[in-house]
Amino acid sequence: MPKSMVAALQIGALPGGKAETLEQILAWENTIIESGAALVVMPEALLGGYPKGESFGTQLGYRLPEGREAFARYFANAIDVPGAETEALAGLSARTGANLVIGVIERAGSTLHCMALYFDPQAGLVAKHRKLMPTGTERLIWGKGDGSTLPVIDSQVGRIGAVVCWENMMPLLRTAMYAKGIEVWCAPTVDEREMWQVSMRHIAHEGRCFVVSACQVQDSPQALGVEIANWPADRPLIAGGSVIVGPMGDILAGPLRDGPGLLTAEIDTDDLIRARYDFDVVGHYARPDVFELSVDERARPGVRFNT
Repeated sequence: MPKSMVAALQIGALPGGKAETLEQILAWENTIIESGAALVVMPEALLGGYPKGESFGTQLGYRLPEGREAFARYFANAIDVPGAETEALAGLSARTGANLVIGVIERAGSTLHCMALYFDPQAGLVAKHRKLMPTGTERLIWGKGDGSTLPVIDSQVGRIGAVVCWENMMPLLRTAMYAKGIEVWCAPTVDEREMWQVSMRHIAHEGRCFVVSACQVQDSPQALGVEIANWPADRPLIAGGSVIVGPMGDILAGPLRDGPGLLTAEIDTDDLIRARYDFDVVGHYARPDVFELSVDERARPGVRFNT
């Protein structure tokens, strides 16, 4: 059981929207089966899309009507959780025998959340994580998650958890996930930069865990029919960079660049004990007499009715 195959599926949201993107995801079924992957991590905002370069008509102090129309279109492309798309993904998990972790945009009332969903081959949709802190102008379109969706769950590859894109640079969130006993760290992202690879290697080395990061890959804005001022014609909108890292910070597979693909690596969770021999960040290397982290895991709705 400690040895298993894990994978990052590097694909991108398609211009035709969530139905076309879901069809693309399902088309990888045979490849996933052939790979023997027991865990497949997919990118941030894969279903629902990551609107890179979109301003939503917003300037400081005012918003343009065309921006409201752009947001309405984006809202319509988000998914309900649970809903038809999650049922299809649960079916994919069951048919492939793989746990799935996938980034989606969720509709919750009139608010959108960037989130990661967890699927189990037997139980279907078993958990979700809402991104705690949208980055930069993502705050225009996504709400913030709270501490009630910070799961680390048992799976066939070990204890898995998901942290989305730049949340990975929140040291207190990382500490909380380490304290939950995470063994395979899943990182859906759209960050293609070299510094992202550095961050993934650091997290693996700091947490003495395996890291599977899946990044979207997108063609140039011109090819996608998207207008972004001064964007080079031959430069992809998102260039990928999915990577799998071992618990000493060593790259096991990737980074995969400039195209779709299923990146795989065999891991052995028995290696975690060896890796943590000299550094257990929330165990023998912690200093609880000096530092203490308190995590509020209560749901924090804007309105609470007491009956």
